[in-house]
This record gives sequence, C-alpha cells and structure tokens, in this order.
Amino acid sequence: MYLSLVDLCPGQPRILTRPGGSGTLKVMSQPTYDDANLLLKLYELRREPKMRDARNWFFGNFKCKTMAEFGQLCPPGSEPNAYFRQVASYWDMAGSFVNSGVMNPDLFFANTREVLFVWERVKPILGEVRAAFKDPHYLGNLEKAGKACAEWVSKTSGEEAYKAFTARVG
Repeated sequence: MYLSLVDLCPGQPRILTRPGGSGTLKVMSQPTYDDANLLLKLYELRREPKMRDARNWFFGNFKCKTMAEFGQLCPPGSEPNAYFRQVASYWDMAGSFVNSGVMNPDLFFANTREVLFVWERVKPILGEVRAAFKDPHYLGNLEKAGKACAEWVSKTSGEEAYKAFTARVG
C-alpha cells in the first residue's frame, strides 16, 4: 500500500518561526486531528509484518559502534542489511514529517521514543556510513528528529530520564 503526503497529512498548513535567531524551527500550532491521524497511520505502518520483523531484529541485534562492525553484521544483500535499511529509512521518513512542520513535534515525541532509540543506535556509526556512501546527508532527518526528541525528553522529563534511556539503549 502506497500513501502520498496528501493522503497522510491533509489539512491546514503549519506556521513556523525561528525563535531567538536559533536554527530551530518551532511549530506554532496545537496538535490537530490531522496530526493524530498521521501518527496513527505511522503506527499502522510499523505493525506491517515485515516491518515488525525488521524492528525486532534492529532492537535485538543492531549495536554497531564502527563501520567494520556494521559491515560484518549487515553485509550488502543480506537480510540484516535489508532490516537495517527498512528501520532506518522508516524513521528518517517519519522524522521528515516533524522536521518539515507537517506533524506537531510535541505530539510525535510524546507518543514514540522509537525514533530516539533508533537514533541512539545509529549515531555512533553515522559519520563513517556517510563517508563510505559519499552522502553527507544520509539519514539527516533521523538525525535531526532524534536530536530534537532527546532535547524534548530532557526538557519534559528531565536530563536524568534521557540519561536513563540512553543507558538502556546501550
């Protein structure tokens, strides 16, 4: 099943500002029913059987700290490589909705920490992967959304909650 951006997020455009001259864009609206519907559709996609298998594999196995470990765990053409790409690209796509203002970030971050989990697991190797792929923006939306989620958790639950989360992720 293929969904277009129009299918996923019909409704009102977002109004964005750059507070205090920072590089961070903030959504200036309350979550809408469209935000909730998009969040539910993203959840439905996560329940698809192949995606569920990929997520289970990622959570249980992906703990690479170097490109060499990544190459050993996820060689090109292997099922683990496909699982990695499926999980990482899914959260990169979901992150793009938050980063572009299509989805309210507070609603998104309040309802999933999985983007943060995936970011924390990918973060140690991302520089090496980008260099190997010669793509400095590879998984850029995952990175931006992951960092924003980390900031959100620290702000809403405290720095200790974020530290405890990262300790569990490993």
